[in-house]
Amino acid sequence: MTQLNAKLIVSDFDGTLITSDQRILPEVREAITQYIADGGIFAVCTGRILASILPRVRELGLKGLVIACQGSVIADIETGEYIKHGGLSPVQTSEICAAIESTGQSVNAYSDEHFYTDIPKDNKYLKMYEEITGVTSQNVGERLSDYIARNGIKCQKVASLCMPRARKRLYKFLKERFDGKYDVTCSANVLVEVSPLNDTKGAAVRFLAQRYGINMSETVAMGDNLNDLSMIEAAGIGIAVGNAVRELKKKADYVAVTNDEGAVAQVIKLFGYRHD
Repeated sequence: MTQLNAKLIVSDFDGTLITSDQRILPEVREAITQYIADGGIFAVCTGRILASILPRVRELGLKGLVIACQGSVIADIETGEYIKHGGLSPVQTSEICAAIESTGQSVNAYSDEHFYTDIPKDNKYLKMYEEITGVTSQNVGERLSDYIARNGIKCQKVASLCMPRARKRLYKFLKERFDGKYDVTCSANVLVEVSPLNDTKGAAVRFLAQRYGINMSETVAMGDNLNDLSMIEAAGIGIAVGNAVRELKKKADYVAVTNDEGAVAQVIKLFGYRHD
């Protein structure tokens, strides 16, 4: 009988589970399928909203759980049933939007189904972002903070799409502005994201471990960017893929091969089972 070592494995999606050209390698899919068949719990964890990630993981033939919006939402991949559904209140969403607006940067607010934005619809970067995520935006035609407050819209997270240099300045500003109030992180090279303080990827790993009666020492989490740091630090074994940013590699217990080389399959083989 196969003996599991890590009973819960959580993997980031973009830059970790899928390749640079948005594919899932056959060996990765097979490793996940076998791990679940042997009794392990596998979860995909992403900053994407549920409407973006759920069709993608189903299309790729994955089973298990999906953690969306940096940990605000957890759902079953096959049924779409919510296991956890958190998020920001309209007042909180508006407050964060206003802070970003004060810097002159663009702002997006994400619900389960789509995102609201102040970026013009014909913006080429917005079009690229919509193509990658598979989710359409709704331009509100006014200050997003005012629109959210007036319509009482509850969102899962707020983000700003900006150039790398501006991203660093905005990240520093929001970190100082909302220290201890909201979680502020970065993903990719162009996104700064703000979400509820207790709705991080790390909190999601702890939530699932508690729900399924798994000791944190029996959990593995892996990723490639700064928004994965909380779960890398929370898990029993935190893993950075070979293409991860330097800061994540420094914090990780182990550095795997790159996403294009099948990092998830390697991690399942090394840490998903006991090697007696």
